[in-house]
Amino acid sequence: MADITRRFGRRHLRSAPTAHIRHHKRGRLAHDGAGLSFWYRSLSAALSEVPVNDRELAMAFHARTADFQDVTVQATVTYRISDPAEAAARLDFSIDPDSGVWRGAPLEQIATLLTETAQQHTLDVLARTPLAGALVDGVAAVRDRVAAGLAAEPRLPATGIEVVAVRVVAIRPEAEVERALRTPAREQIQQEADRATYERRAVAVERERTIAENELASQIELARREEQLVDQRGTNTRREAEEHAAADGVRAEAEAARTVRLARAEAEAAREVGAARAESQAAWLRVHGEVEAATLHALAATRLAENLPRIDSLTLSPDVLTGLLTKLGRPAPETRA
Repeated sequence: MADITRRFGRRHLRSAPTAHIRHHKRGRLAHDGAGLSFWYRSLSAALSEVPVNDRELAMAFHARTADFQDVTVQATVTYRISDPAEAAARLDFSIDPDSGVWRGAPLEQIATLLTETAQQHTLDVLARTPLAGALVDGVAAVRDRVAAGLAAEPRLPATGIEVVAVRVVAIRPEAEVERALRTPAREQIQQEADRATYERRAVAVERERTIAENELASQIELARREEQLVDQRGTNTRREAEEHAAADGVRAEAEAARTVRLARAEAEAAREVGAARAESQAAWLRVHGEVEAATLHALAATRLAENLPRIDSLTLSPDVLTGLLTKLGRPAPETRA
């Protein structure tokens, strides 16, 4: 919208670079161009403002496919007014000289023209296309057909309108139909997910089996090593017992030899002691053989006295004492009456 100010009973208009201004004064064209700035009198001025920038027109409408399915088409048409003079002559782009507001709704007229033209060509394409084809290839077909139809529309260049681009955003069926169409794909996706789950479970089972086999192999190897350990321990025990037995045998042999040597020494000592005793006895007997009988009796009595218990006092009769003294060769003592 143009910027209009008031000063001293006059009006000053300042437009944007994207707005084409046409100023008629008393039926004659006084100013014509984009981004103008000028003074004018509101009572004698006729102003028109035509936007010359690219404008986006979003549209959405329903169509029916060849198999009688209702679809919603979402599209966007980019257009611009290439001939502002033609557009101002065919459409009401006049603005209020005091406020700068459009007196009519020219852009709505252009939107209606473009929407109806695009819808007409869209319906023509989709009416010959089944739903599946419309959902798969309908976007490109509708875009090409609408672009060609708008380019061939004679009213657009006559109004000074140029179509820059056509974009079809989506073609969507009704919600129930869309859910029904999604079901096979969802089922297939679910089957793929189930298959992936089963495969993952199978892999997990295989891994568990591998782990169990590894554990079993480890246990078998451990048992085998324990068996080897037991055998080795038995071998070591037997070897140790053999070593102990051999040591005991050596020790017994040494003890036996020592005992034999001791026995021999003791026997030798006993023989020598016996011989010495025999010689002593022989010498003793020789000595006693050479001694008189009375001496032997005295010695026997002495030995006997040595072996008798202690006698504190002994009373002998005179007869006995006399006989003993006589035997000893001593005179008998005198007796008193």
